[in-house]
Amino acid sequence: MNLFNSGLGKNISFVRPAYFIISGLSGIPNIKYYYVFLFFVYIVSVLGNTAVMTVIYLDRNLRTPKYIAVFNLAFVDLFGSSALVPKVLDIFLFDHRYISYNDCLAFLFFCFTCLSMQALNLVALAYDRLIAIIFPLHYQVKVTHRFMLSLIVSFWVFVVTVVLIAAGLLTRLSFCKSVVINSYFCDHGQIYRLACNDYTPSFVISVLLPFLIIWLPLIFILFSYLYIGYALSKVATVQERVKAFKTCTAHLSLVAIYFVPILITFTLMEKIHPNARIINLSLTSVFPPMLNPIIYVLQTQEIKESVKKLFKIKVQSKITIKKVNTM
Repeated sequence: MNLFNSGLGKNISFVRPAYFIISGLSGIPNIKYYYVFLFFVYIVSVLGNTAVMTVIYLDRNLRTPKYIAVFNLAFVDLFGSSALVPKVLDIFLFDHRYISYNDCLAFLFFCFTCLSMQALNLVALAYDRLIAIIFPLHYQVKVTHRFMLSLIVSFWVFVVTVVLIAAGLLTRLSFCKSVVINSYFCDHGQIYRLACNDYTPSFVISVLLPFLIIWLPLIFILFSYLYIGYALSKVATVQERVKAFKTCTAHLSLVAIYFVPILITFTLMEKIHPNARIINLSLTSVFPPMLNPIIYVLQTQEIKESVKKLFKIKVQSKITIKKVNTM
């Protein structure tokens, strides 16, 4: 982080607190029931995403460009849930609301990185569906393993760089007022507003970040499906339209689960109570990682068949072992 401060001169000193206090969920009536719910959501997220990653890894038929993106989404969901939920429970359930300055920045980095990668991963899956439906004969040429891996790696590099810049700019700030963060985690916007010196660069990045990691991905996805809808309207038979649309249902469900709560929360932000806003924002962070693997298992035929096949192999192997032991 010294890189961000090197150009400010040697005579400038910063007032950095030893710790921040995260207070977003404290004081909300009956909040302990919400902690139980968060724990349940986390367990389902871990089990579901681990299962999806395991199935894709074990079944060679699923090692396609599309499922490289699905595997990455499951990894991001698992990593993001593990970075956020246990720490939130530790902070509020066990009353460890004091978090050190460096730990807070690290908490911010991991949470924002995973939340951003979820959106960009949906862009990769939208591109996969777009090419598969619009250019089916060229799909294997346009969407290769190398292309999908390169796309995902480029997304990771972009997100890590942008979030590092956002966290680095916070180290230029002095905190001589309050150190209480009114959020459920080390929220970038809540932190820079506590500063007592000029936080214009952090404000600019707070405006730029949502545009880059929420609105641009959403615009691309919407235009992709408008194009897909237009192409499907030209298909001769209803059966062909339905068959093509079914390949998009899982991805459309993921898009709705991720973006709709965010849009609702930001649209009604000024009209809802601060406690409700914090809970809504926390739900937008923990719900998609829980529901994504469930949707892909239930709505994707390839994964359902793969799960059945893996269970069948496991059952047959147990039967074989029992027969060998009885001989």
